[in-house]
This record gives sequence, structure tokens and C-alpha cells, in this order.
Amino acid sequence: MLAALWAAEGPLGAAAVQSALGGRLARTTVTTILTRLHDKGAVSRSRVGRGFAYSPLQDSAGLTARRMRNELDKQHDRGTALARFVSQLTREDEELLRNLLGGAGDGVRGGPQPGVGDGPRP
Repeated sequence: MLAALWAAEGPLGAAAVQSALGGRLARTTVTTILTRLHDKGAVSRSRVGRGFAYSPLQDSAGLTARRMRNELDKQHDRGTALARFVSQLTREDEELLRNLLGGAGDGVRGGPQPGVGDGPRP
């Protein structure tokens, strides 16, 4: 559903999303999912005629970061959860995270760095 919105050049109504998905889902199902995505803050919507047009509020990376943050917020012991997350990173991802955290004090937040995080840890 979100992939269809990310690929679009502008807001899409439920019928356009349904079409972008190949028509495999009923329009009522598409509308229900879009409404739930709106309620969860993943998409915005604006009134168009009798319906709504939907737009994603974040790109795929932003949505992943938001999900990670939501899961972390559920943890009573954040330190343990973060430690276990870091212990499962590939060597390249660990280096990328170190680079991002090292630049955080300089206002550098987000954005992949070329050549880092391209493969599994040996």
C-alpha cells in the first residue's frame, strides 16, 4: 500500500491505489487500510470530492526508523534492548552507526554514507 503511494507523483485516492496494486484488493479493503495508515500517522489525507487523497508522511527509511523508535519506546529496559540490537548488526552497519553517532553532535543526523553497510559481517 505504502509502496504505491511512494511511487506516485502526488496524492492518490483509494481507487488509484487499488489500481496501482493491480486491482487484487477490493476498494473497501484499500480504503480501510488507508484509513488505518492515516490513524497511525503514516499517511496524510485531504478531501477530494466525496473521498480522500492520501500521501505518505515519510519515505521507507523514515517509516523504518519510526517503527524502531516505537518498539524501543515499549521497552522497560531500553539499554538492554539497544545492546541486543547493536550486537546483531553487521560489522558494516555497526561502522555506519558509529559514524552517524559521531557526527550527531555536529548536526549530522540520518542519511546513508557511501560504501558503508553494503554486506554481511564475515
